[in-house]
Amino acid sequence: MDETIKVTINGKIYEYFKGITLEEISKLFQSEQKYPILLARVDNSIKELTYQVTKNKEIEFLDLTSREGNRTHISGLTFVIIYAVKTLYGRNADIIIQHSLDKGIYIETNFELNEDKVNQIKQEMIRIITSDLDITKLTIDRLEAIKYFKTVNDLPKAGVMKYNTNNYITLYRLGNIYNYFYNTMPTSTGKLKDFDLTYIKDNGFILRFPTTYINDKIKEYQHHPHMFDVFKECREWAKIINIENSVDLNKVVSSGKINDLIRIDETLQSNRLLNIATKISQNKNIKIVLMAGPSSSGKTTTSLKLSMYLRSCGLKIRTLAMDDYFKDVKDTPLGPDGKPDFECLEAMDLDLFNDQIEKLLNNEEVTLPTYNFILGIKEYKNKAKLEKNEILVIEGIHGLDTNILTNIPRKNKFKIYLSPLTEINMDNHNRVSTSDNRILRRMIRDNRTRGYGVEKTLESWAKVRGGEEKYIFPYQDDADVTFNTALIYEIGVLKTYVEPLLYSVESDSKYYEEAKRLIDFLRLFLPIPSDAIPQDSIIREFIGGGCFGI
Repeated sequence: MDETIKVTINGKIYEYFKGITLEEISKLFQSEQKYPILLARVDNSIKELTYQVTKNKEIEFLDLTSREGNRTHISGLTFVIIYAVKTLYGRNADIIIQHSLDKGIYIETNFELNEDKVNQIKQEMIRIITSDLDITKLTIDRLEAIKYFKTVNDLPKAGVMKYNTNNYITLYRLGNIYNYFYNTMPTSTGKLKDFDLTYIKDNGFILRFPTTYINDKIKEYQHHPHMFDVFKECREWAKIINIENSVDLNKVVSSGKINDLIRIDETLQSNRLLNIATKISQNKNIKIVLMAGPSSSGKTTTSLKLSMYLRSCGLKIRTLAMDDYFKDVKDTPLGPDGKPDFECLEAMDLDLFNDQIEKLLNNEEVTLPTYNFILGIKEYKNKAKLEKNEILVIEGIHGLDTNILTNIPRKNKFKIYLSPLTEINMDNHNRVSTSDNRILRRMIRDNRTRGYGVEKTLESWAKVRGGEEKYIFPYQDDADVTFNTALIYEIGVLKTYVEPLLYSVESDSKYYEEAKRLIDFLRLFLPIPSDAIPQDSIIREFIGGGCFGI
């Protein structure tokens, strides 16, 4: 009798032959999943379905409704798009993954595109998916992989191989095409039926798919012109200075020219903020500047720096933080987990906020609150009265929410949406997500200012992201301007600070796989020292050493 192993799935124990694959087991549990099973969590590790189970294990199957499964779903669809494009338009036809946009991924092509061609690509993808073609995982000699990618003229990916010091690497094959992805992959195209494409303009379209933030549905595309234009501006700047991916950045580092790049990029970002300050100073109707953005956008530094620029334009400025207007913790609404929900608008003492801002604009004196986060109460110590022509600069999570300051005319408000819109990718088919950029920033700051470990930051991240989806992202289009707080060189700097912290996560931690994923991602970037970073840089808000005392 063949040796057997026991696995625990959904609390029940099952017995199988030793060496059975996760794929074989998953077929018996597919009916219990809403979407096709893509991966499995085996004990505490994420495994592709090709994994053979040889010991007693606990297994949790994952579809695209999980964070890990969603990444796999996107990577699989990316491979299908590449295959479809090359099938339709020849081997030299290719795509360039650009950035996220409205719960989708914005993609451009290296050939002329129109709406008819996007529909052709979609139909070819449906054919490929319906055919349920195998996506085969292969272990290849690294030098042979470099030769292959040079042969197919994928020079960015060949360049990436230079910074992977392993003798062997993992490639995936679909049909007669090989590719390299930084995420786990599905075993076949038949698991990737949930998607849609939307033509934008020029050479671009949106890949849309279900996400956990919209009840696992494919969201109807809503164009965000400010966001799109800022991304486009940053990409064009990256092209001008020849830094479009991790390989280009690494070349600058290895050539000893990184300090020049830091100075150029910091100057550019400061000039963009100065242009916003100039625009505000020229509009005499503006009485309040409201700033908001997702976690780790650099809101505090940007508000202080903007205030400095506004003063240089001859304006008088008073800064306020919306966090000081939290309700006392005993009055804070509870979230689904039974804990105080500081992300929701109802956690704000909105009546007090609206009343005091209106009084300040009417040149009345008020006693401002300062929130004591240790005691969970507001404390009233400082009196304030605006001078003539003095402008309020206010930053906070709800700064763009149309439900605040409804008693003040829109013409008197100038709204700024902030986000680190990462402008370089790893290569043409693998992007650096804005969310990953932000979590790295937050890990460093949490550790430096609060003594938190990586696991503490990761534990709170899902709740933070959920709050952003509800209270920040829906209002981004009401902003007068979108300001990109990312710097083209910053991943290399963040690496030097966060990589040691990530190694503190033990293999038995529920966050081990996420820490490992981020470590693998950071390996593609050479470390960059922080010596040349100016004291007023947004990055200083996270790594320390800034002039604003943050």
